[in-house]
Amino acid sequence: MAAAWPSGPVSPEAVAAHLLGVLWLVAATTGPWGAVATAAAGGDETLKCEDLKVGQYICKDPKINDATQEPVNCTNYTAHVSCFPAPNITCKDFSGNETHFTGNEVGFHKPISCRNVNGYSYKVAVALSLFLGWLGADRFYLGYPALGLLKFCTVGFCGIGSLIDFILISMQIVGPSDGSSYIIDYYGTRLTRLSITNETFRKTQLYP
Repeated sequence: MAAAWPSGPVSPEAVAAHLLGVLWLVAATTGPWGAVATAAAGGDETLKCEDLKVGQYICKDPKINDATQEPVNCTNYTAHVSCFPAPNITCKDFSGNETHFTGNEVGFHKPISCRNVNGYSYKVAVALSLFLGWLGADRFYLGYPALGLLKFCTVGFCGIGSLIDFILISMQIVGPSDGSSYIIDYYGTRLTRLSITNETFRKTQLYP
């Protein structure tokens, strides 16, 4: 509903107060908190908690499995962490219930990426490659028996193959034969492979 201007002469103070009111209304309905405020006033449908913007919620760190060094609920390369909307936020939680949060309630579960591991330790693979690589122990451990036997019979291809394998395993280029990932400390040093596709954002290079 449009606000009506008062009839007759208007003082500058009244004009200023009216403009401030209009500006406040615009800021409240278009700012980062506007959607939640409008939803709380009944203007629009309440937002889902997973649609909140960054800064309107905080997520807990995942619980790590000591054996796999991956999140305990990792399934199909995806795990979920609990996220808590900020105080005085109203949104629909993971059950679909409209809730006014105080900062202590779980609003939604955010998916995070995780890796598929199958018992192959990165530290063990590197140690075997360094000390027993000339016997092919690293290849046997990773599930390559043919290459392991060949290295054993040729004494690591006269040492050259052992050196190459040590470099490849250390750089995590050669991994387990079943396609799984190494078991590496979750907060340790991991290799993240980056690929460029047609959907990859390319930042324009600026040269002086």
